[in-house]
Amino acid sequence: MVTKIIFFGMFIALVLSSIIIPIIIPIMHRLKYGQAIRVEGPQSHYAKAGTPTMGGIVFSIVTFIVVCIFFLIFKETLVEFNLNNWILIFVPVFGYALIGFIDDYLIIVRKTNNGLSIKQKLILQILIAGIFFYIYSRLGYSTRIYLTGNFSFDLKWFYGILCFLILVGSTNAVNFTDGLDGLAGGVCSFAVATFTFIAYQNEQYDLVLFGSALLGVLLGFLIYNVHPAKIFMGDTGSLTLGACLSIMAILTKRELFLILVGGVFVIEALSVILQIIYFKRTNGKRLFKMAPLHHHLELLGYRESTIVLMFYLAGLFFSAISILIVLFA
Repeated sequence: MVTKIIFFGMFIALVLSSIIIPIIIPIMHRLKYGQAIRVEGPQSHYAKAGTPTMGGIVFSIVTFIVVCIFFLIFKETLVEFNLNNWILIFVPVFGYALIGFIDDYLIIVRKTNNGLSIKQKLILQILIAGIFFYIYSRLGYSTRIYLTGNFSFDLKWFYGILCFLILVGSTNAVNFTDGLDGLAGGVCSFAVATFTFIAYQNEQYDLVLFGSALLGVLLGFLIYNVHPAKIFMGDTGSLTLGACLSIMAILTKRELFLILVGGVFVIEALSVILQIIYFKRTNGKRLFKMAPLHHHLELLGYRESTIVLMFYLAGLFFSAISILIVLFA
């Protein structure tokens, strides 16, 4: 049964994304929906200006289509259709995708790298997180947090603050990581695969279906996103992926585990935070040549493909450690 779920989700999503993305790319070229490059960014990135962006729109849409097709074909013979779970999955996924889409669209229209302001983004992200927790609590889902298999405690409404931290933190961390061809998508694939495995261990087969479909879309997208990228995911994609990881962590009750599974994203986010703190404390000095960390490595002379490979290996390492803990801890 599980093999059918995984194979169907990944295969159909991979096929659909592989068909849709090549159709999207020339359309975006004609509409001139190209990426604007940061003026202060590495000079090697200037050649990427004009590359179609917002390609991450396929993550939410294709995953949703695959889930719908699955239940049309198999009804509830393989996976019980739990409407509550799917509402909790797709409300934040589409919500954060919409925030990213608005940000990307404003960047395209303005022909600069300035979309939504940081304040506007944060307000919208908090709003979506608030809507998610309201639905979560109204549907009667557990607000307990498990530190070990035998030790847990109920956060009650404080769980809403945790949901906010997870959703906002994860979406922005993935967004920071999306700076090199294939980087965020590839690293996220390892994290999604890990949470899909955890869902399988928990016998949460709806999440197994969701994770498998998302993984298939990611693999299809990476065909066109690896160096040299023919399309970028944009904030539309990075915020969506961050939301997906957050929801999988929350619904599998492995909220704090996200720190380990998404270790690469945590390191990237920390590099940005440390850079800002150091800059303010030292009157303009920089801890890194540029943040996030992948840009620092670029300016040190590492090739883009080398950096991406290093981060892939780190993502694989964090995923392997996470799976070992799930199996033996």
